[in-house]
Amino acid sequence: MDSFMDWFWLMIWWFLFVAYLVLLWQICGDLFRDRDLSGWWKALWIVALIVVPWLSMLVYVIARGRGMAERHAAAVATARRETDAYIRQTAGRSPADEIADAKALLDQGVIDPDEFGRLKARALAA
Repeated sequence: MDSFMDWFWLMIWWFLFVAYLVLLWQICGDLFRDRDLSGWWKALWIVALIVVPWLSMLVYVIARGRGMAERHAAAVATARRETDAYIRQTAGRSPADEIADAKALLDQGVIDPDEFGRLKARALAA
C-alpha cells in the first residue's frame, strides 16, 4: 500500500464486496419469503448465487425484481400493522383502567394503601 491508487482500488474492492453481501442478503431473504416458488427453484437460485454470483444476482433482479419489491413492501406493511397493534395494546390504557388494576391489587393484598395512592396519583397525572 505505497501509493494512493493502491488505497483507491482497495476501497473500490471493499465497496463491491459490501454491495455483494447486501444484495446477497436481500435476494436470500426474498427467496425464503416467496411462498409461490418451490424448494427446488430456491435451491437452484442458491447454487447459482454461489457459482456465478454477480450474473445470477443480475438475472434475479431483472427477472424477479417486481415481485421482490412487492414481497418486501408486504413484509414492511405487516410489520407496521403488528407494531401499531402492539403500541395500541400497551399504550392505550386509560387512567381508569390503571386505577382499576391498582384497586384489584389492593383488594388482593398485594399492595398497601400508600402504594395504591401513589399508583392512583400517577395514573391521574398522566
